[in-house]
Amino acid sequence: MTRKGRELDRVPPKRVDARTERWREHRRKVRDEFVDAAFRALDRFGPEVSMGDIAKEAGAAKPKLYRHFEDKTDLYNAIVDRVRDMLWERIIACIDLTNDSARALVRRAAGEYALVVGEHPNVFRFMLHSHFAQQASDTERALQSARQSARRAAELFTQVLQDDSVEVASVELVNYSIFGAVASATDWWLGVNRAQPQAMPVEQFVDYLAEIISALAEANSRLNGITVDADLPLRLAFTKE
Repeated sequence: MTRKGRELDRVPPKRVDARTERWREHRRKVRDEFVDAAFRALDRFGPEVSMGDIAKEAGAAKPKLYRHFEDKTDLYNAIVDRVRDMLWERIIACIDLTNDSARALVRRAAGEYALVVGEHPNVFRFMLHSHFAQQASDTERALQSARQSARRAAELFTQVLQDDSVEVASVELVNYSIFGAVASATDWWLGVNRAQPQAMPVEQFVDYLAEIISALAEANSRLNGITVDADLPLRLAFTKE
């Protein structure tokens, strides 16, 4: 009886529907391919690109595009997410959080960001001025993506510092402010018209970005009673007063 009771109490393992998993994987793959096509179409046609342009670039009919994206906003969100992940991967790959000075980290991150913007200027124009996100509510994903990146960077920063007195929320706020400032600076640098030349050389733009980021970070540090020596490695650059 005890054995039977144990058998009755035993919860059978949840079966995974292989067909469902294959469909999900296929859907992810097709969506990624459409986002790849969107990048190519944006590079080619500019921020005024249409859903038809993107479908054609992907070698697919427009109805197929709409089978994998609910609407223009859904595709816009996927492009924003791709840019966020691309930037994160590129920046993390070019820095050494353990040994690089705080100043070098900021300069390298700004430089890598500017390189990505230079590779896909129309993608950034699209994100800043897209007709795919005509209503205020449609741009919430971009803000959410920035907030997620701010949170991720804040958690990484506090882990490197190994200082429980530094609040993640405070670091998250300054990161969010930095993203806003960088987006505005990028908008100015690129200009709305793709035929318009860049407002200043990329090296000078990177210098400005690095100064803006450093100034915001140092201001936040002062508000939290922290002194900064930007020439030291990140884990040693911030000292609680």
